[in-house]
Amino acid sequence: MIHQAPMKGCRVLIVEDEYLVGDDLADALRTRGAQVIGPIPELAAALSVSHDSFDVAVLDVNLRGETSYPLADELMRNGKPFVFTTGYCADMIPSRFQNVRRWEKPWQLEDVTADIAQMCSKHQPPVAA
Repeated sequence: MIHQAPMKGCRVLIVEDEYLVGDDLADALRTRGAQVIGPIPELAAALSVSHDSFDVAVLDVNLRGETSYPLADELMRNGKPFVFTTGYCADMIPSRFQNVRRWEKPWQLEDVTADIAQMCSKHQPPVAA
C-alpha cells in the first residue's frame, strides 16, 4: 500500500506524449497528493518549464520523434531528480544516464508512483506545519 504523505505537496513534472499514459499517471499522482505539471507532450515546451516549479520529473524518452535527453541533461546538471518511462530497452539509453531509474513500458502505475513518491520524500523541501 502506498502512503499519501510522501507525495503531499510534491511537484511533479510529467513529460509524456501519449495522452492516456500521461493522464493516467497525472491522475494517480494527484490522488496521492502531488501537484502535477503536465503532461507536456513536446520537448520544446518541457524545456521552457522553470526548474523551480517542480521537485521531480518523469520523462518519456521518445517525444514525437525527439528524445528527452536534452532535458535530462539539464536536470542532471541542476541536480533535479527524474525517472525515464520508455519503450526503449536499457541498451538504447546513453551511458551517461546509466544511474537514472528507467521504467520500461508497459510499466505498472503503482510501481512508478511509488518510485516517484520515494524521490519526493528524499528531494522535497520540508513542509511547514
